[in-house]
Amino acid sequence: MQQELELSVLPERISDETHLLREGAMKLHIAPERIKGLKIRKRSIDARGKRVVFRLRVLFYIDEPPAPDNLHVDYANVAAAAPVIIVGAGPAGLFAALRCLEKGLRPVVVERGKNVQERRRDLAILNRDGMVNPDSNYCFGEGGAGTYSDGKLYTRSNKRGDVQQVLNVFVAHGATEDILVDARPHIGTNKLPHIIQRMRQTILDHGGEIHFNSRVTDILQEGGNVSGVELASGAQLMADHVILATGHSARDMFELFHRKQWLVEPKPFALGVRIEHPQEIIDQAQYHCAVRGEHLPPAYYSLVEQVDERGVFSFCMCPGGIIAPCATDKGEVVVNGWSPSKRNNPYANSGTVVQVNLEDVPQVARYPFALMDFQHEVEERAYVLGGGNLVAPAQRMVDFVEGRLSSSLPVNSYKPGTKSVPLTEVLPPFIHDALRKALPVFGKKMKGYYTNEAILVGVESRTSSPVRIPRDRATLQHPQLKGLYPCGEGAGYAGGIVSAAIDGMNCADAIMLKNL
Repeated sequence: MQQELELSVLPERISDETHLLREGAMKLHIAPERIKGLKIRKRSIDARGKRVVFRLRVLFYIDEPPAPDNLHVDYANVAAAAPVIIVGAGPAGLFAALRCLEKGLRPVVVERGKNVQERRRDLAILNRDGMVNPDSNYCFGEGGAGTYSDGKLYTRSNKRGDVQQVLNVFVAHGATEDILVDARPHIGTNKLPHIIQRMRQTILDHGGEIHFNSRVTDILQEGGNVSGVELASGAQLMADHVILATGHSARDMFELFHRKQWLVEPKPFALGVRIEHPQEIIDQAQYHCAVRGEHLPPAYYSLVEQVDERGVFSFCMCPGGIIAPCATDKGEVVVNGWSPSKRNNPYANSGTVVQVNLEDVPQVARYPFALMDFQHEVEERAYVLGGGNLVAPAQRMVDFVEGRLSSSLPVNSYKPGTKSVPLTEVLPPFIHDALRKALPVFGKKMKGYYTNEAILVGVESRTSSPVRIPRDRATLQHPQLKGLYPCGEGAGYAGGIVSAAIDGMNCADAIMLKNL
């Protein structure tokens, strides 16, 4: 017999299985020796009371041994099967490729950037020298933006597909089983590249192909049907189905669609800054303590406020993290954040962004790239005011709200460097006005948050794509190009690793349904 219970456990007892067995036996009113094993199904931290506790959902095995988990997926060898071209090796593209293996289709993955090993060298140059490789950076390359920007796996996209299946695939390729139970699962930037390499090997071992350093410059078609893609080298790859999973920063792909008069449309996004605090300030606020206990992880937060009917919210919060330069071209500054698996850096950072609506940019009515141009102009302004080499304009939090130039900036994690600049000169008025109103309110919600020990680093602008490539809801194909499947964040249908992975699998499923 199996019985699932909810338990509240003090942090120092969270790894004590004997204690959990005893607590379970008491709640079940049975002798402890009848419990032959247990499995934690869900784990979260509850810091609402005076004492912080873990909330657990535990499955107890009574008078029977625990059932082993089977995370193995039977992938077919597809070397002789019909090809599906997948443009982009981010989470949408990789999970689309793995799903193709399951369905008996041959994935041909085409990635403009490098594999994870070679990509690391370009990131080192980016951080050290401020030099951007437009095809190999934090956004482009094997694994996509998520590989080197944290690996957070929580999502609200349950209605789109099976989140658990995505997590199972990560575990099958080397992720810790903790991601199956944690309320906010996280792999870590130091571990995710190795998992991505194993996914690549699975694809290759089962007859798929992966082409790195292969930027797609054209989508080929005949009579409204996709026939393949052309690469920057001039080579052509042919297939009847193309999954377009290029990520939210592939502006050249949007421009290709516009040149060919294929439908694209503007999409709302969010823009702001990345805010970094000393981690101990966040720990003290969230755990109500002077010093975080050794059994508790670095604390996170999630903040949201409506300002003049406009959303202001924290985004991609990284406890124990680092602020990273995420520009994809010369002459722009873009920031993001990431954490290693242990989240053991001394700072906590989060994007803090303001909703940008279609009506905020009047040109949007006649030009589908008006929001993308608006985004790019802010990034270019940040570069100019930072002074070059990816130095980011920055300001202390209270100074920003009260309109003072910061006479100094706190030590922070952004490696290319920061420069004291009034962020009102970087951000559009409606963005900085909303932030100035929201930050003191956030300080009332979370003690210690509103402080000049916090630094605002500009700009956090790649929250999602400002352009959507439309597709039919039923078939997931572009309305003008049969066989083309716009997919993931870049097409405007996902917002993070898990939702992008789910969308990739859904596109592969749609191809299989079409072929039945």
